[in-house]
Amino acid sequence: MPDDVLEPAAAPGPTDPRQLPAGQDAGGAGIEVRRARPDELAAAGEAVASAYLNDLRVSPWYASRLRDTASRAQQALLLVAVDTADGTILGSLTYARGGTPYAQLATGDECEIRMLGVRPDARGRGVGELLVRAAMAQGVADDAQRMVLSTQTEMAAAHRLYERLGFTRRPDLDWVPEQDLTVQLIGYERRLR
Repeated sequence: MPDDVLEPAAAPGPTDPRQLPAGQDAGGAGIEVRRARPDELAAAGEAVASAYLNDLRVSPWYASRLRDTASRAQQALLLVAVDTADGTILGSLTYARGGTPYAQLATGDECEIRMLGVRPDARGRGVGELLVRAAMAQGVADDAQRMVLSTQTEMAAAHRLYERLGFTRRPDLDWVPEQDLTVQLIGYERRLR
């Protein structure tokens, strides 16, 4: 297995952050979650941007941030979900340690996930869950105590995913970005240890 593929860790339960599923969707097509490679950055950015633009009102400023995977890959961990049958990037997620440039909420012994997006034509295959579980496994490997995140109030499917994986609402983490005062972000937390 290549070094950039995230291996599952043994764990007892389906919401244990150390457990990374095998990476198979219901139809049997393989999905590999790993660090994005340089030649995949543009496709990863388009996957995330298409997810947000399909579901939400996104400012041009934020759309350009979603596509700027080169900066995220340099300053954080950019994970991708890849269809092993054809190499298509299905989705992406940014993982940041507390106190690093891409951490908006995480401090100290926390980690954070940001900019989770799955291409609209790849939804329903468990891609988002695989990405979040891989980030949780990375948080455990990094010895983080908690994982935090922000999500827009309109992202009901994402809220269901996070809650199914053991995240709980943290109203004290709710905030409004100064670049777009019409966007309301709500916070979630998941203990990793």
